[in-house]
Amino acid sequence: MSGLSFNVLCLRDFRLLLAARFCTVVALQAQSVVVGWQIYSLTKDPLLLGLTGLTEAVPAIFCALFAGYFVDIGQPKRIYLWCLGTLSLNTLILLVIAGGYLPMNESHVVAALFTGVFISGLARSFAMPAAFSILPRIIPRGEMAGALSWQTSVFQIGAITGPAVAGLIYGGYGAHGAWWMPVTMLCISFMMIGFIRLPNWERAATKPKAFESIREGWMFILGNKTLLTVMALDMFAVLFGGAVAMLPMFADQVLHIGAEGLGALRAAPAIGAVLTALVFALRPMKVISARRLLFVVAGFGVCMIGFGLSQYFWLSMIFLAISGAFDSVSMIIRGTLMQLLTPEAMKGRVSAVNSMFIISSNEIGAFESGVAAKLLGLVPSIVFGGIATLSVVAAAARSKSFRRMTVKADEI
Repeated sequence: MSGLSFNVLCLRDFRLLLAARFCTVVALQAQSVVVGWQIYSLTKDPLLLGLTGLTEAVPAIFCALFAGYFVDIGQPKRIYLWCLGTLSLNTLILLVIAGGYLPMNESHVVAALFTGVFISGLARSFAMPAAFSILPRIIPRGEMAGALSWQTSVFQIGAITGPAVAGLIYGGYGAHGAWWMPVTMLCISFMMIGFIRLPNWERAATKPKAFESIREGWMFILGNKTLLTVMALDMFAVLFGGAVAMLPMFADQVLHIGAEGLGALRAAPAIGAVLTALVFALRPMKVISARRLLFVVAGFGVCMIGFGLSQYFWLSMIFLAISGAFDSVSMIIRGTLMQLLTPEAMKGRVSAVNSMFIISSNEIGAFESGVAAKLLGLVPSIVFGGIATLSVVAAAARSKSFRRMTVKADEI
């Protein structure tokens, strides 16, 4: 593996995929900020903030069981286009309703927002394995770690841009103007994917039965202790430690800032993450170790404790930025292992299983945060989540075989 990884940027289709990923992330992150702020403004209920995550998680987890199968037997690009088209139309409808272009009372607007989040969960469950399956068809195997680092960098840049710009637009023009941003970015992403030219690949002579194929994907994950442990560690750490869903409430009640400040808080983790990901994009990891993963996940938990105890905007931004740096390393390790250890014919199914872990940690984690905030209070719930993350790391570290796990990326 080369020391510097610029070669992948010379590939036209990879640049298009990066551009589409950027636009999609910007759109979905912006939409998340607008939805969160609108729901909190209309209801002032932390439990409803958490329920937005659960509303997206339920359809996403259920459909992920089948999404990988359809991606593996079908055409990933076509499936990805359908997903982006669905997300674009869904967001356009939310623009009309939640943006105030169609007069409705507050309860109906809240209902429309939850419906839109539900549809978004359906589309994203198919989009993740489709995008995962496109990547190895346009990237040489030896450049995979570098390509994933560039993808992570672009993802985090989008995660900075989306919330920050959405917060500024919302603060200046309200929901009436803020909803235009995700609609526009999703439409651009749709066009970028449409321009990608994928090489032909061999298909199986007979299509496997759906449930047998899904079972095969699960058995592969369950039989690969390295992948299973890495996925589970990341899932439980973010499930308990993630505090993103509570940021609108934290911004209002603790820091006393508006939508602009909320956008900055949402962007802060990505600021640290993008700097870290760029380092690894230029100098890809040659050795992936469990000790490094345990360290960065523990660091994430400590940052969440510090963030929960902070009462200053600048200090909160620092803790969130450092947590993003730790999370970026975790993402690169997990993504590289998945691409290198997964057979070509199973990438859709394995990615679908991984998406269930990610959705469980992020969206169900948002629901857990809402329930904890309701029962314990806002600040205690965030601190508790950080402590729970450290407990998860301690449990994983008890396995000697996992602690000693080392994978050389160029020898797989």
